[in-house]
Amino acid sequence: MTTSKTKGYTIQEATKKIESYCAYQDRCHKEVVSKLKEMGMIPIAIDTIIGQLIEDRFLNEERFAKSFARGKFNIKKWGKNRIVRELKQRNISKYNITTALKEIDPTAYMKALDELAQKRLLQFTDTDIQKRRKKLADYLLYRGWESHLVYEKVQELVNKI
Repeated sequence: MTTSKTKGYTIQEATKKIESYCAYQDRCHKEVVSKLKEMGMIPIAIDTIIGQLIEDRFLNEERFAKSFARGKFNIKKWGKNRIVRELKQRNISKYNITTALKEIDPTAYMKALDELAQKRLLQFTDTDIQKRRKKLADYLLYRGWESHLVYEKVQELVNKI
């Protein structure tokens, strides 16, 4: 019985554990490598396991990028800039990022921006129009919406008030 904090795994045990980790939710390579390191696996074992996961289709960066983009847009209402930034942090290739962004329907994208902006604008109590504009723009930019879309939307909505 080992007294250290990390349990020793054989390659087969680690592969099974990581397969269920990947089956639960799409993962990127970076997350899987990190998990394997937490499990105390050595670099050569990590490479072997990653290769096996790719071969058995448990690990697929393109599929991960697509589901990530769809999920963050549909659920969290993130704009494309935020999605791109988050995918880059996960070391996803430019090709897979471009492919993932195609998963977002342009009509739904503009509708989501409009709904998000209108909902947020109703939450402001400031009477100063400049403050409302700034708060709305800051909020939408933080959520990753493109600046030209944000400024058009801010002009459109704040001027209606």
